[in-house]
Amino acid sequence: MVDAKDSEPEKFELLLENEKKRSEDYLNRLKYLQADFENVKKRLDREMEQVKCYANERIIMQLLDIIDELELAVKNGEISSQSTQSLLEGIEMTLKKLRKVLEQEGVSEIPNPEGKPFDASLHNAIATEEREDFAESTVIDQIRKGYILRGRVIRPSIVRVAVRSKNQSNENNKMEEKQE
Repeated sequence: MVDAKDSEPEKFELLLENEKKRSEDYLNRLKYLQADFENVKKRLDREMEQVKCYANERIIMQLLDIIDELELAVKNGEISSQSTQSLLEGIEMTLKKLRKVLEQEGVSEIPNPEGKPFDASLHNAIATEEREDFAESTVIDQIRKGYILRGRVIRPSIVRVAVRSKNQSNENNKMEEKQE
């Protein structure tokens, strides 16, 4: 009977040693996984920095071509005694190319709002004008075009907006008071 009792502590010691080895093995694996994770994280951070630095390279290359064309048009306009018609045609072609580049990048013009109701999400009013021929809060004219990038306004249209004349507003208020 004594032998059975002596062997039990040995079994437990052996089991304890095995569990310690497994525990150390798991701890080592965990350390390696943490190191691998840190390395992957650092590599991804470096790659993201590179992407940020060079993300606009494609569009910049296209814009540089357009700058070259504009510089050539200016140079030809300075040395040429030809009419300004050829210079104007060159600039129009360059403008068309620039619009195409912007369109490829998801940029579109906000439609001309003249004669339409003022929309604060698309327009920025810089002036109001008393006008009888336009309804209240109607865009009279567009001063600068606005643009949308993939559904989000990146530059609102700058517009002038019609307001009622003070005399007309007073007359309308008096008429409303009489009706009440």
